[in-house]
Amino acid sequence: MSDSDDSGEATILHATAVAIAGVGLLIRGNSGSGKSDLALRLIDRGAVLVSDDQVAIRRADQALLLSPPASLAGKLEVRSLGILQCEHVSGVELKLVIDLKDQVDRYPMDRQLMILLGMEIPSCTLDAMETSAAIKAELAMQRIMQGAIIS
Repeated sequence: MSDSDDSGEATILHATAVAIAGVGLLIRGNSGSGKSDLALRLIDRGAVLVSDDQVAIRRADQALLLSPPASLAGKLEVRSLGILQCEHVSGVELKLVIDLKDQVDRYPMDRQLMILLGMEIPSCTLDAMETSAAIKAELAMQRIMQGAIIS
């Protein structure tokens, strides 16, 4: 496939996504792992919601674009408060995947990547319940945007 091809591949993932400085961060984890909570903290720090609970991902040329399914656009689940309406964006380019886990490595040994729709995407693992999780997510995104390898 050449760089100018649009493969048209698409999928929907059980995940949450936000845009930080106009680029996409996909948050994956088990139900109850803190995806929506981390997104809420990032939104409080200036991020914009893409989608909560399900994220549509479409490959366009050499980019993966994140959008909300129509039924979830602008909706964010906030535990104990319910579903809230908020500003959202669509068609944001994915730059980083965060996997949420209870136990994370203190020093990851290798560059972390995942394959999604045939493309390598930088990834990292965080514990969403750590007080510093939102700051760590922003720092990871900054490193990606500066061309640094997350390690």
